[in-house]
Amino acid sequence: MKPINAIRMGGVDVLPIVEGGKGVAISNGITAGHWAAGGGAGTLSAVNPDSYDANGAIIPQIYHGRTRRERHEELVAYGISGGIAQAQRAHDIAGGQGRIHANFLWEMGGAERVITGILEGAKGLIHGITCGAGMPYRLSDIAAKFNVHYYPIVSSARAFGALWKRAFHKAAGLLGGVVYEDPWLAGGHNGLSNSEDPIKPEDPFPRVLALRKLMREFGLGETPIIMAGGVWWLEEWEHWIDNPELGPIAFQFGTRPLLTKESPIGDTWKRKLLTLKEGDVFLNRFSPTGFYSSAVNNSFLRALRDRNDRQVAYSTDPVGEHTADYGVGPRKRIVYLTPPDRDRVHGWEALGFTEALRTPDSTLIFVEPGNAREILDDQVACMGCLSQCRFSNWSQHTEDLTNGKKADPRSFCIQKALQEVAHVDTEAALDNNLMFSGHNAYRFGADPFYSNGFIPTVRQLVDRILTGR
Repeated sequence: MKPINAIRMGGVDVLPIVEGGKGVAISNGITAGHWAAGGGAGTLSAVNPDSYDANGAIIPQIYHGRTRRERHEELVAYGISGGIAQAQRAHDIAGGQGRIHANFLWEMGGAERVITGILEGAKGLIHGITCGAGMPYRLSDIAAKFNVHYYPIVSSARAFGALWKRAFHKAAGLLGGVVYEDPWLAGGHNGLSNSEDPIKPEDPFPRVLALRKLMREFGLGETPIIMAGGVWWLEEWEHWIDNPELGPIAFQFGTRPLLTKESPIGDTWKRKLLTLKEGDVFLNRFSPTGFYSSAVNNSFLRALRDRNDRQVAYSTDPVGEHTADYGVGPRKRIVYLTPPDRDRVHGWEALGFTEALRTPDSTLIFVEPGNAREILDDQVACMGCLSQCRFSNWSQHTEDLTNGKKADPRSFCIQKALQEVAHVDTEAALDNNLMFSGHNAYRFGADPFYSNGFIPTVRQLVDRILTGR
């Protein structure tokens, strides 16, 4: 195994290992601080981070506003106060070692306001900002305003080229690195384009090489590329290290830091990670963002699949094959189905799926009455955690705060699902909420480092990674 030497990143020499940012309280100031103390770049999440009361207890993110606009303002305030608290913790733990980065999603609600508020309130504590989930053209402007380095997350050379030409070239000196996040292997939201097949993964090497070639055209030959997604043992990536074709390379670890003593996830989640099998992480498109995402295939995702399968097209007038009348809702407003679809609907009703919910695509899905009430309650309680949300029809980009479409019951409230899985330490919470994970999570159970249920500290994990294993 080649030695793992420091590289120049963000204006200093650091080890080429980066903690991946995991939103909604999963990557926090404690994990980021310990990772940085080990000489790498630790990353705290600026996506709904936890804040604390005077006794150090987590403040539950409860919303009191009567309108979406009021609740959205509460969300932004929670994000800013939590980000400042996490940055202070990370800074104190790192003790001047490594780098502290803050990760946020461009498509999160109030993204620019949140990260601006955090950087204003945590001056000098955060060295870099990373951002993906969308095309963050204004990332370089924010970085320049606060004189911090920025690290865009992309999944192709083409995406970076568009960002560079439109905006990033104006703040070239602050570009600390480019994160290539593999759209088939990374956890959380994935950057698959419409031209890429979700079930046919591509080798990341030629994709990263194409990125490097483009960066060299822009004079960025020595700017590090951070490989994210699918990284477990560095010895498996030895041909990338000190490779003159690729130039400076760092590696991002998102899944492995979940299983550390400092990781804020519950013990139930940590034990679950040790039992996952290959294929247990499922690439799906149920997210209200519209992006693909990777998560553990549990009852929550199976219920979403089943819900989408119980779906039929309808028309408001008898047209073509849509001749079978069907009453929807308490008032039994008539729509028209095909006769075979009406037979299917009667079969679902016999199984208890009696409530028909309309989608934006002129289809009906069928759910149980309790599930229908939960869906509608979650849609009404929306606080705008995304810039736009197909589940609730929220959009922060319009005057009336809607995307102009019907709310889509085929998706779910991602804020609720991620908050519960992060803060409720039970089997039921894990099984019935969104449990993001990279596709390599099954390797916990096979890696001898975790034999007999061993859970390392962050520093022990960093030291282990530096051996190549």
